[in-house]
Amino acid sequence: MYDGVSVEIIIAPAKSAPQCVYKKIVAIIYRRKLRTIMQSDTTGSLQEFHKILEKAGKKGASDIHYVPKEQLLLRIDGRLVDMTEEWNVSFSMEELIEKLLDKKQQKTFEENGEVEFSCPVFNKRVRVNLFRQSGTCAMSVRLFAEKIPTPQMLGLPESAVQMAGKRRGLILVTGASGSGRTTTMASMIDHIASNYERSILTLEKPAEYLFRSGKSMVLQREIGIDTRSYEAGLKAALKQDMDVILISEMEDLDTVSLALTAAEMGHLVIAALPTRNAVASIERVVECFPDHRQHQIRSQLSDVLAGVISQQLLPRLDGGGRVAAFEVLLANQEIKSLIKEQKYFQIPSVMRSCRKEGMVSMDDAVYDLYMKSMIDSDTAVCYAQDGVGMRQKVQLF
Repeated sequence: MYDGVSVEIIIAPAKSAPQCVYKKIVAIIYRRKLRTIMQSDTTGSLQEFHKILEKAGKKGASDIHYVPKEQLLLRIDGRLVDMTEEWNVSFSMEELIEKLLDKKQQKTFEENGEVEFSCPVFNKRVRVNLFRQSGTCAMSVRLFAEKIPTPQMLGLPESAVQMAGKRRGLILVTGASGSGRTTTMASMIDHIASNYERSILTLEKPAEYLFRSGKSMVLQREIGIDTRSYEAGLKAALKQDMDVILISEMEDLDTVSLALTAAEMGHLVIAALPTRNAVASIERVVECFPDHRQHQIRSQLSDVLAGVISQQLLPRLDGGGRVAAFEVLLANQEIKSLIKEQKYFQIPSVMRSCRKEGMVSMDDAVYDLYMKSMIDSDTAVCYAQDGVGMRQKVQLF
């Protein structure tokens, strides 16, 4: 308070001060809007929604699934837990939609039967997916940590952290839905922003974490709100003097093509794919293109690829949540040659032989967790890519 007026002081590097002020203004406007919404929340739908978020957060849930008057499920450590009877929740989805969605989002929901958006609700940032099913509305919510974890907190190998410091190239971050790849990418961007002087642009659908500028300038563009599409955002980024470009999902040929071009032009591009391992990720990029272009794409990819980080989340032995297993491929000259020659089947053996360089196969990562007593033998076998080989290894101990 200063002279009876509430004042917020922002301390930031000079070059990123305008961006910090803008983000703070947006946050203040949203808080005031939320306060107004709360005052008009006559049926208590928003308060009830907040209670669900609060209780789910305390239980360590990553997701909430709600079908009014039928089911309320939490995903905790990868497992679905039914809380329908225990919590006995019931609120008006129609009123919640009216309170949380702006006019454009409401129109999208009416026309498409579904809408996805991220927003801060009280002190939590969440991704909400509203959709129609069986003639009624349902909701899935992803909860995010209030603070972006550091690479060390995630257990990201040092070779992967060093990759983030590169000036140019393509880094693929891959894994199935719910594997934590969004958090890993956020951690990498936060690490870059905190340790290097870079201009950073993120293209996200939707924007899930809010980044601090640190030593860098971080601009966040949400697909459908700040730019029409990944393609449009990438084309603009090539003219905006960006050092680092994050793409939250490479979902079509045009996006993949522009990502390769951006890396070729000297940008560091960090992009996500829903693939299981490094080899599958390389194959996915190449196979996006028609047959007659694949030879040229293999050559282009081999030139720009910096590396691939693939991950999965495994249940911990002590029951304290999940732990990430990271596969790391570094695009050395041997890997580049194999990509160019389409000898993908040889990549795993090269990764195993280059462990001293910082490469880690998924099965080695899983086995390391087992040897550290972080997971049990059944989990190691279940999550290994070579289950038979893993079973033989864990039976030795």
